[in-house]
Amino acid sequence: MQQFFEFPVNALCTFDSFVACDGNAGALEFSRRIADPDDSENLLYLYGPSGSGKTHLLKAIGQVMGCPYLTCREPFTADSLFGRFASAEALIVDDLQLLPDDAGLRAALWQIFNDFHLSGRKIVMAGLLPPRELPYLDDHLISRLLWGLVARVDVSDDHSRQMILRKIAVDRQVRIPDDVVDYILMTTCREVGDLINAFEALYRLSMASKRRITLPLAREAQVKVEVHSV
Repeated sequence: MQQFFEFPVNALCTFDSFVACDGNAGALEFSRRIADPDDSENLLYLYGPSGSGKTHLLKAIGQVMGCPYLTCREPFTADSLFGRFASAEALIVDDLQLLPDDAGLRAALWQIFNDFHLSGRKIVMAGLLPPRELPYLDDHLISRLLWGLVARVDVSDDHSRQMILRKIAVDRQVRIPDDVVDYILMTTCREVGDLINAFEALYRLSMASKRRITLPLAREAQVKVEVHSV
């Protein structure tokens, strides 16, 4: 019998909680190397579609190294950029494709990148696109990103997505039958974020109704989501 637990889910982004699969094995290996103080590699750029695990890996590196994390999704200034990483051992910047078209920010990012590079400190960056396709990035920075480790993160195959759904279920200490995993993959947009949202809706219904996760419950959860989205 499935047991029900009323406790918050631990969403900590660590290497141990990362779901390794064929599409992200290289990115995971490179990330572990960057986080290792004894490894000479000090520059990593990750790219790939939304929901593929780039942010998880950047935050995992930050956890190991005790360094701050910055995403270009949040507003920042040149001064706040320098202030955040003033005493950090690593420069960790996510979502480079969202860097604003601002000459001051572009120059500041290049300057702090160069400062970290010249001092031998670690640099980890990520975006949706390969370095040469990133808009509003200094040409010098684009060239430098190509000097280091570069890895594409891709979990677009069904096997990887099955592993992600099963890992989420394990984290919540519930069992998800194979037919439910297949049903979610067949009836949900293939974006990883949408798959996770579909499981979360099923999980919440399971907890609220004190019922095991089964195929009929998965169908019921999908109907509820469709009704609420209308």
